Amino acid sequence: MSGRLAEEVARRRTFAVISHPDAGKSTLTEALALHAKVISEAGAIHGKAGRKSTVSDWMEMEKARGISVSSTALQFEYGDCVINLVDTPGHSDFSEDTYRVLTAVDAAVMLIDAAKGLEPQTLKLFQVCRHRGIPVITVINKWDRPGRAPLELLDEIAERIGLTPTPLFLPVGIAGDFRGLLRRGTDGAPVEYIHFTRTAGGATIAPEESYTPEQAQAREDEVWTTAVEESELLSATGQDHDQELFLAGQTSPVIYGSAMLNFGVRQILETLVSLAPPPGPRADVKGEPRDPADPFSAVVFKVQAGMDAAHRDRLAFMRIVSGEFERGMVVTHAQTGRPFATKYALTVFGRERTTVDTAYPGDVVGLVNATALAPGHTLFIDRKVEFPPIPSFAPEHFATLRARSAGKYKQFRKAIDQLDSEGVVQVLRNDTRGDASPVLAAVGPMQFEVVTARMQSEFGVETQLDFLPYQLARRTDAESAPELDRQRGVEVFTRTDGALLALFSDKWRLQYIQKEMSTMTLEPLVAAAD
Repeated sequence: MSGRLAEEVARRRTFAVISHPDAGKSTLTEALALHAKVISEAGAIHGKAGRKSTVSDWMEMEKARGISVSSTALQFEYGDCVINLVDTPGHSDFSEDTYRVLTAVDAAVMLIDAAKGLEPQTLKLFQVCRHRGIPVITVINKWDRPGRAPLELLDEIAERIGLTPTPLFLPVGIAGDFRGLLRRGTDGAPVEYIHFTRTAGGATIAPEESYTPEQAQAREDEVWTTAVEESELLSATGQDHDQELFLAGQTSPVIYGSAMLNFGVRQILETLVSLAPPPGPRADVKGEPRDPADPFSAVVFKVQAGMDAAHRDRLAFMRIVSGEFERGMVVTHAQTGRPFATKYALTVFGRERTTVDTAYPGDVVGLVNATALAPGHTLFIDRKVEFPPIPSFAPEHFATLRARSAGKYKQFRKAIDQLDSEGVVQVLRNDTRGDASPVLAAVGPMQFEVVTARMQSEFGVETQLDFLPYQLARRTDAESAPELDRQRGVEVFTRTDGALLALFSDKWRLQYIQKEMSTMTLEPLVAAAD
């Protein structure tokens, strides 16, 4: 590896923020950007006036509901490091998008609500991290509000997911009375008290004051004593940070904070810089490692259109795995063998775009109008490489979609093809239903809302959605399909990638078919934790 490339790789930290809906992911994303001085004021405004949408939420649906349903990539420098932060959808209906993002990162920040603790979506996403060997840093958020005891939350993490929490910082003051953080040393002994001061609406960086343990004792008295005792108890049970165990996925450094008030955000950034791993080798489809020093290669993990109404373009987000990227270079698309010119390369945060001239392993780059690219595709130069495809989730909701006006059929077809290639939904077809009313398959019903909203806003097509009485999908083959299609409560479709899927009305119907027709091919589709 050349000296410059090695230096740039060592500087990179690429991570995603994962959590249950409403745990504060987008707020934390902007708080991190605020501390890195990427933005001058956070987009969230709190108080009687309500909540303004964050800068990272670009879709009108996201702004209206206050949720994130698409992932956003943000790159910024902090100290000597380059941070690639990938914000992910929080809603469980968009688990598949989050899964794709987790194929592109080297670490994850698991955000937990101080009052609610571990929630279903957090658990599911953590299992994906464990499956992929992604080390996890835990942030217990919303400590400015009433919540549970700090050690109770740590016990829940250890008991429910088998991950040993090793706090680097402990809160001074109970949940709802957040005064500051006790910084623990390597042996768990307190080394510093960081006191925070609120700012108006949490829109700017919260001022910090540093005190020695002796000064903290005099200033905070009982609440400091409580924090010190909790730290000693954690050390007695072996819950001090160990870098090797963290990288092995056995422990998780923990930080308490409030993204809304910008309390603890600097500490999160510095933990990422000091502990999160830089980009390393990545296995290709043959299981052979692709080293960051190898010639250029990248994997596409997301395709998104409609991010800029003025341009109507399509962005393919790629994670650079190896080598140096230079805008304008001609690479090879592994799936087709065709050359691909990278003339238009961008970094994107919400609707804001910046041209990228050079990028390195770990960086996330958006390629404009990359119509041939889809999630899981590989780009390379010189030595051929192909990375494993990104599996699809098992859909649980099904509906037919048609254009209300026959005159809009051409736009309708174009829109369906685009949304399908982005992975917004899976599109299923068979001869009986025809192309005019394709079947959409989704992990959650909100994906259908995104489809109909984007059909209207981006393509000017008003659509009619009709739900189908199916609950399960299984992969089948050409030999089994005709007989399955004749069964009551079963219908066979072809997915865009050529896979044959049999849809079942309910689990009992599936069980009956499996018992009575045991020779039929019925394979489960890949889910998050598989």
